[in-house]
Amino acid sequence: MTTQDFDPRSGSLIERALFNHRLIVVVLCALVTALLGWQATRLQLNASFEKTIPAEHPYIQNFLRHQSELSGLGNAVRIAVANPDGSVYDARYLDTLRRLSDEVFLLPGVARNQMKSLWTPTTRWVGVTEEGLEGGPVIPDGYDGSPASLQQLRANIARSGEIGQIVALDAKSSVIFVPLLAQGPQGRALDYGTLAQQLEALRLKYEAQGVQVHITGFAKIVGELIDGVRAVLLFFAMAVAIAAATVFWFTRCLRSTLLVVTASLVAVVWQLGLLPMLGFALDPYSILVPFLVFAIGMSHGAQKMNGIMQDIGRGCSKLVAARFTFRRLFLAGLTALLADAVGFAVLLVIDIQVIRELAIAASLGVGVLIFTNLILLPILLSYTGVSAAAARRSLRDEQAQQKLPLWRWLDRFTQRRWAVGTVAALREA
Repeated sequence: MTTQDFDPRSGSLIERALFNHRLIVVVLCALVTALLGWQATRLQLNASFEKTIPAEHPYIQNFLRHQSELSGLGNAVRIAVANPDGSVYDARYLDTLRRLSDEVFLLPGVARNQMKSLWTPTTRWVGVTEEGLEGGPVIPDGYDGSPASLQQLRANIARSGEIGQIVALDAKSSVIFVPLLAQGPQGRALDYGTLAQQLEALRLKYEAQGVQVHITGFAKIVGELIDGVRAVLLFFAMAVAIAAATVFWFTRCLRSTLLVVTASLVAVVWQLGLLPMLGFALDPYSILVPFLVFAIGMSHGAQKMNGIMQDIGRGCSKLVAARFTFRRLFLAGLTALLADAVGFAVLLVIDIQVIRELAIAASLGVGVLIFTNLILLPILLSYTGVSAAAARRSLRDEQAQQKLPLWRWLDRFTQRRWAVGTVAALREA
């Protein structure tokens, strides 16, 4: 069927509104893509300790009520500094520990009044003498690194009760306990990525001075995940290349393959651009959503492209083929995508904020596919069409499959009486 033989007033109201104003739809989608692409550049990589815990649980609520009194007990970094050539009772080791402790003390987001190491004044010893209780800092003001002061330090640590706490049982290492605040000095959420980079820089700096530094804690874990997120971009590029190669191998049509990939990537851009507009950041959990959106987009896009290829192979013009394919597949695709969006939205019942944000991001991503792959892609294909060779090949493959007994038998289940009978039989079973 040629374009002249086709009645542009046929089809549903949605079809007529879209395909009779194709240029307007393309321009609007281009403007939205530009806007959301700019918004996506403002997207930040970060995470939050509070978002990873069930905030409505009674135990967590009790902790949050007393958080000011229990500063750092939930979210803290522990830096173990070991002396590979001796013990903590070594003047050179203690000098290195002091300098590291001072630098950590000045890091943004550190709860300085709760920080604890051998060098902080909060680490104290208490002893009972004939005159009563005596005490003071584990490392007194008069410490000078001499053998006598080191002997005094050994006695103070023994009386402080810190052996097994911040001092190892074998006295070969000690810990710098670093509680963290929920917000940085400017009142913004703590940037775990930056903090992890600063901690890693300190680790490299002081390990070069002869000590071994080991860092644990939520901030360090999240920092490693954020660093890994950047490497995920390489995997995403590989996924795009593999998907494009697979679709091209199936269709043998370069321009339609590029359009399917482009429409799916536009959906990813829209999804990422919507996140900062809603006040969300990209965390190690939601980084998986673009993969999901792209994969679903490629699946729906391949179906649209295949339908258009077959209609062109039957003799339809590219515009008519696009409208026929839209007419056949729009409602089915819309139902599938809405079901996916609702399925991801079910994750909102989980009382963990990071999971809820993941659910919102996934639902948004699947939702934008309605516009990019169900609407924009068929309209773009109505302009470009597919190669004649690819259309003939697609129609030939379809006809060859219809001759197979297995496919003819399975095709019967698309008929009402076969489908109803099968469902009834399964219910009885």
